[in-house]
Amino acid sequence: MAPRRWSIARRLFALQLLFVVVGVAVGGLWSWRSARADLESSAAEKSTAVAVSVARNPFVVDQVTGPDPSRELEPYALDLMRRTHTDFITIMAPDRTRFTHPDPSEIGRPFLGTTAPALAGGTFTETSSGTLGPSVRAVTPITDDDGRVVGLVAAGVTVANITDALVPRLVGVIGLAAVVVAVSALFTWLLSRYLDRVTAGRGPEELARVFASYSGVLHSVHEGLVVVDRSGRIVLHNDRAAELLHLPAPNDHQEPIPVDALDVRDGLRALLRSGDRAVDEVHETADRVLIVNQELAFARTSTKPLGTVTTIRDQTELLHLSGELAATRTLTDALRSQTHEFANRMHAVVALMELGRVDEAIRFASDEIERSADPTAAAVVDAHTADSDPSGSPREVVVALLRGKQAQARERGVDIVVDTGRLADRVPVDQRDVVTVLGNLVDNAIDAVSETCGPGGADEQDTVRRPLVRVTVETTDGTTRVVVADNGSGILDVESAYRRGWSTKAAGPEGRGFGLDLVRSTVARLGGSVAVDTGSGGSTFTIELAPRGARV
Repeated sequence: MAPRRWSIARRLFALQLLFVVVGVAVGGLWSWRSARADLESSAAEKSTAVAVSVARNPFVVDQVTGPDPSRELEPYALDLMRRTHTDFITIMAPDRTRFTHPDPSEIGRPFLGTTAPALAGGTFTETSSGTLGPSVRAVTPITDDDGRVVGLVAAGVTVANITDALVPRLVGVIGLAAVVVAVSALFTWLLSRYLDRVTAGRGPEELARVFASYSGVLHSVHEGLVVVDRSGRIVLHNDRAAELLHLPAPNDHQEPIPVDALDVRDGLRALLRSGDRAVDEVHETADRVLIVNQELAFARTSTKPLGTVTTIRDQTELLHLSGELAATRTLTDALRSQTHEFANRMHAVVALMELGRVDEAIRFASDEIERSADPTAAAVVDAHTADSDPSGSPREVVVALLRGKQAQARERGVDIVVDTGRLADRVPVDQRDVVTVLGNLVDNAIDAVSETCGPGGADEQDTVRRPLVRVTVETTDGTTRVVVADNGSGILDVESAYRRGWSTKAAGPEGRGFGLDLVRSTVARLGGSVAVDTGSGGSTFTIELAPRGARV
């Protein structure tokens, strides 16, 4: 596992501390060298003053030319050294022979140092090493009244003493440097803690990767994304959000945008400003329908929200597709309804042919072909059936349809008892409507008893009860009455049963849940009535159709 890189805060702390330490060290060294140069300069000036004053003293001039210069000049030099705080005052002959020296054993020995400039009549200073070690000294000539050099005077301060004088200053410099380092380290540490908190302890490389990843994700998602801070300002948004909310294109130097400045409706603006949680809220703009989700945003180690993160989806196209789907479903329902109609009418055609009513079967089938070939004419016929066919439907059509249903029912083990003894020769209803109403009621009854009686179903009272459907069609005072009864399990919710698409059976290729809807709509168009009596012993549907002239 690779070692983790230093965070930005740690790197800044180390660099700043190093900079301060190096700066203080350089400053201290410069201060020490400057102080030493000042002390050496001061020592040179002091040595020059002492040497010149000694060389011009008449007492010294007289003693230098005397028979025993050391006897009188040595005490004088020692006393003057104490009073002037110099390390040595050496009075010598022009040939360098010392007359005085802090060390009496050096008297009479040659002076160690430069004397040529003094012998030439000048005064000079130098740093040179002598019997006392390195020293800053001044050398000046002693002249008589004629201007002849009769001796030399050297006065100086040793470098060791100069260094000792620097120690108090050096201690002060070091103390000041330590204070500067400590204060700088404290402020650097505080700054590093702040940076460590705001960067979550990440290094620059890691932050660069995070920013690159965030930028890639932000601009690649297909949903709009908006980050709002606690002050109600949009601090971050992606390209999709800019498109949906009419915001400026995002860039690296984007200034925060107040939510109140958004060109959106008040509801969406209030949601973004509130900071409340939202799940799939629908908001409309001038040209779009938006689905908005909003959540609070928290830092990893904080319970105080930083603001909100809002995602926005454009549902405009989906709503258009939903509308198209609804239209498609409507068309499908219509096709399924026609499937029911077609099956019942084909049963009627087959039954008429079996009864030898070929002409009637051909005429019935021809009408269906004409309706299919001209949908506009068919619609007009459907709307005005009662007025367009005053003769109604022949009795044979009803009988033929019921016989066809009997044959179909026997294949499923269902008995159909038909009573058409009181049916008039003609039913005052268009034959297509008779087929629709009677055919669908019988089909539903067959389905009901097939699933709940006999070997195909289960009945709590008699599991071997024979499935039975009774159909009665009669005419009384011109009113046609149709009664279809079954011994099934009944209908739990009659209103739901009339709803298009509702069924207790699994969907098949021809569709389910359309029969009773067709019955009710047809009877309502004809001005008739539908009554239902249902229970655990079965259901009974009663349809009454008044003569055309009696309809309202």
